[in-house]
Amino acid sequence: MKKQISLWEIFFTFFKINAFTFGGGYTIVPVIRDEFMKKKGLIDEEEMLSLVALAQSGPGAMAISTSLLTGYRLRGWKGAISALLASVLPCLIIITVIFYFYEAFSTNFWVKSALLGMGGVISAVLFLTVFDMGKAALKKHTYFALTLMIGAFVASYFFKIHTILIILSLALLGLLTFTLVDEGKVK
Repeated sequence: MKKQISLWEIFFTFFKINAFTFGGGYTIVPVIRDEFMKKKGLIDEEEMLSLVALAQSGPGAMAISTSLLTGYRLRGWKGAISALLASVLPCLIIITVIFYFYEAFSTNFWVKSALLGMGGVISAVLFLTVFDMGKAALKKHTYFALTLMIGAFVASYFFKIHTILIILSLALLGLLTFTLVDEGKVK
């Protein structure tokens, strides 16, 4: 039986994550992963990959979608609402503060320097996230996943095929492939 987490703990954890993580949705993914997979042991690697894939496929901000889906996975719709509120509140609070103090922030040397430094750190975190998630995906479907990744890159970079067409093609291919695998037609 899996461990249970309270709604307050979900709220506090997501509030803390979203208040102190800079750089957007993809930088929040490794933090959520570390917190709920490694520290708390509530989600396994496969579930985390599925949550991130679902969050990417839906509209809206990646951080909000990932938080919402993780909350739903942990405690159903109440967990989803708790995670959603905890993810949105820090943004609203920070934006409100910046609105009232924008002039002082925009000319402050230290604030400018801190934001510039965060850019490099965010790039490193994004690289490590992609690397870790790619490694986990390749463990399960090694050659198939590698072929699809290379094919998508070549189609986009060299043949200038629009990204939405690549995503739709891969979604249909994945649906067809895994439907056939589940039915036992392909091994």
